[in-house]
Amino acid sequence: MNQFCFTIDLLVTILIYDMIKYTQYMEKIHTYLFPVYANEEENDVADKALEVALDYVKRNPRLGLKVDTRRVSGNRTDTKGMLDALCKIYESMLENRTPPHIILDSTMTGLVSETVKSFAKALQIPTISGSFGQEGDLRQWRDIDGSQEDYLIQIMPPADIIPEIIRTLVINQNISNAAILFDHSYVMDHKFKSLLQNVATRHVIRPIQDEASIRDQLQNLRKLDIVNFFILGSLVSIKTVLDAADSINYFNRKFAWHAITQDKGDLKCSCGNATVLFVKPLMDGKFQDRLGLIKTSYQLTVQPEITAAFYFDLALQAFLAVRNMINDGAWHINLTYITCDDYDGKNSPERSGFNLKKYFAKESTEAPVYGPMYIASNGQSFMEFNMQLTAVGIRSGSSDKSVTLGTWKAGFNNNISFLDPESMRNYTADIVYRVATVIQAPFIIADEEAPKGYSGYCIDLIDEIANILKFDYDIFAVSDGRFGNMDLKGNWNGVVKELMEKKADIGLGSMSVMAERENVIDFTVPYYDLVGITILMKLPTTPTSLFKFLTVLENEVWLCILAAYFFTSFLMWIFDRWSPYSYQNNREKYKDDEEKREFNLKECLWFCMTSLTPQGGGEAPKNLSGRLVAATWWLFGFIIIASYTANLAAFLTVSRLDTPVESLDDLSKQYKIQYAPLNGSASMTYFERMANIEAKFYDIWKDMSLNDSLSDVERAQLAVWDYPVSDKYTKMWQAMKEAGLPNSLDDAVERVRASKSSSEGFAFLGDATDIRYLELTNCDLQMVGEEFSRKPYAIAVQQGSPLKDQFNTAILQLLNRRQLERLKEKWWTNNPKAKKCEKQDDQSDGISIQNIGGVFIVIFVGIGLASITLAFEYWWYKYRKTSKVITIQGSASGIVPRQKSKQPKAEVSQKNAPTKLYLRVYHDKFCLEDYIGVIRFSFHWRIGTFLKPDPEFEWYSVIQV
Repeated sequence: MNQFCFTIDLLVTILIYDMIKYTQYMEKIHTYLFPVYANEEENDVADKALEVALDYVKRNPRLGLKVDTRRVSGNRTDTKGMLDALCKIYESMLENRTPPHIILDSTMTGLVSETVKSFAKALQIPTISGSFGQEGDLRQWRDIDGSQEDYLIQIMPPADIIPEIIRTLVINQNISNAAILFDHSYVMDHKFKSLLQNVATRHVIRPIQDEASIRDQLQNLRKLDIVNFFILGSLVSIKTVLDAADSINYFNRKFAWHAITQDKGDLKCSCGNATVLFVKPLMDGKFQDRLGLIKTSYQLTVQPEITAAFYFDLALQAFLAVRNMINDGAWHINLTYITCDDYDGKNSPERSGFNLKKYFAKESTEAPVYGPMYIASNGQSFMEFNMQLTAVGIRSGSSDKSVTLGTWKAGFNNNISFLDPESMRNYTADIVYRVATVIQAPFIIADEEAPKGYSGYCIDLIDEIANILKFDYDIFAVSDGRFGNMDLKGNWNGVVKELMEKKADIGLGSMSVMAERENVIDFTVPYYDLVGITILMKLPTTPTSLFKFLTVLENEVWLCILAAYFFTSFLMWIFDRWSPYSYQNNREKYKDDEEKREFNLKECLWFCMTSLTPQGGGEAPKNLSGRLVAATWWLFGFIIIASYTANLAAFLTVSRLDTPVESLDDLSKQYKIQYAPLNGSASMTYFERMANIEAKFYDIWKDMSLNDSLSDVERAQLAVWDYPVSDKYTKMWQAMKEAGLPNSLDDAVERVRASKSSSEGFAFLGDATDIRYLELTNCDLQMVGEEFSRKPYAIAVQQGSPLKDQFNTAILQLLNRRQLERLKEKWWTNNPKAKKCEKQDDQSDGISIQNIGGVFIVIFVGIGLASITLAFEYWWYKYRKTSKVITIQGSASGIVPRQKSKQPKAEVSQKNAPTKLYLRVYHDKFCLEDYIGVIRFSFHWRIGTFLKPDPEFEWYSVIQV
């Protein structure tokens, strides 16, 4: 038993001895490092990663390292404190004959980071930095030469390379605007310029504000017309922003949200209905075991995991690089050092041939925890890793579904590897531009049935452009109804103001290109022809009357003609009755004449009436006195008819030529018609400025004429009787102000329609397109005169907007396809609201039915009166007078006594002609009837030989029938 115990004790003693010997041996082959670790106060992840790296070195003697680290930490803005701490530690290490091998710099940015780099560069101490910054961003190291780059090395941390995915997404999705929000875990100071450099995307980069102010921050960004949001931060920061966005309804098709983080957890927010493109680090499977070992065995549990792994690998790889240089003899033994006090700005020690970068870039025996280091120049070196893109749908505060879209390999200008490139279209914001306009037909017409609430020429135009450029738009009419004018203080209104204040992207409508507008906004190429100013007036309507032919002569003349008619008829009756040579007083003398006419009063009235017609009056009186009266009446009628005909033609012609205003000059020279343009319109600006220019010209001429420095000859050359500069527009502008400028087009049209006539009332001065459309859709308005002050119409955009070039290209395409001409034809030639107006009388037209229709009424009235008279005659002679009928029997000639019977019958028989003839006597008329038909004769007309009454015996002599 004692021997066994002795044996055990001996074995333990031998083992302990061997361990001591091994330890002494290992201490002899270990490399001692004396690094200086510089960090800033807020970078706790780097501190924890360094501790784990030192623990890893300590617990793995196989690495052959002994690391004695000196630590310096300072505030990001405390330059002096950091420099003093560095110099103090550095000088103490020199005093202890342990100069620093390397400076391990974990400062992120700011003055403290610049201080560390200035210190390292001045004293030429090899440095490996994990600071933020791309090529050229480290100001203190911008001018280092090639040999210095071998030992002054910067490796970008993951938080500095991750934002580069934003550039890739913007280019891939053709995003035109972006807001990039970041929290304290990212440094974006140097990204303001470089992140989206040479990318045509309007963007802002802002730190995330506190939870109470984030809503206002998002709303202010929306006012800048930003709809694409990128959030760089922890999952907690991302949740805060998304919750604020949901509270103000910023999750719809108009917005696109991108959440980018270094954390490895899942996206969370209290959103009701949101879709977010979520980007987070993707662990490479071949490094997963290594990371798990470091996390479990060495407690590298600080977050973000990817950042902690970066700082761990940065420290460990730096230590191993220095060790390898020392072991390979590449580390210069005779390095010289100077103190901070000895440095004068020019005496930095030489470190030629010192290539730390080469050893740092070598593949190490220690596998990386997260990804290998890619070593290039400063600002281009980083740790390689992947990021996963996932579309996360959130419903009622919880993740509804998650769709993996692709992966992105960290780096500069690296593309995204999409699983389905077409799927990204479902997760981007629709390009929706805000369009400000002014309602003005036919360019912009309010239409409730239209998809956007508006229709018109410009709506069709913007739809065509939208189809080419693939965007959508929201359109609204500006409240003041103005395209934009500048007041005396330089302030703008209307559409121009909306564009200047970024409340609208596009100004659409019949907007004229003006020089002062081009100073504050941009215009595309013109989409419409040159349009000038012209005059709108009430269409002169020629008064029509069915009895207009009666208005040629005044009423007094017609009464005199009527009086002359009755007086002449009466005189003719008197002369015929009392003249011994008249027919009725001398029947025997004229019994053999073929024409026998007794001029009683009725015949005289008929003769005078028919004498005025081309038919003539018929047989003239037999007596000379009556013929003189007839001749006088004929002469009177000829003169009256000739005068009436000539005056009728002249009257109709004069009524058609009533056009008092045919040009702007005519308008300016008269005073009965008031005129004015719309208040605040481009036309108003034109007249106001023309008047001001005339006033300035007058002042210039007056100053020249009254200049005392002029010689007599020079003054004589300026002496004129007439004012050398026209004051036409000055007078017109004054007249416009007195007339009052209408505030809207409807007011102007109402005033024009209220005009009494085309020579008295109101005339509107406006754009020719507006006036031409009013003329097209109204039959009581007309455009007068030629266009003047012609300007093109174009689409307005914000100054410096990339939309200008895009729209120019689209408009030129439409022009080449003749689409603009088709739009003109649609809204002008084939406009559904165009009215077919009755053609006004002009000099080439004949007399219209409206002016001559009365003569047809006269005919119908005459026919009506004749019909009434015929009925009256029939009734009078049939029912009011008794008839006498006698019977004649015997030969066709002879004397038959008159019977006293009330209705005697008479028969006439002939030997060879058995035809019966009946003679009915109705006072002074008779008729003959036969069996075949009835033929009526008046005794005023000849039927063979007259049946003449015998006054003595009251017998009728039948001479011949």
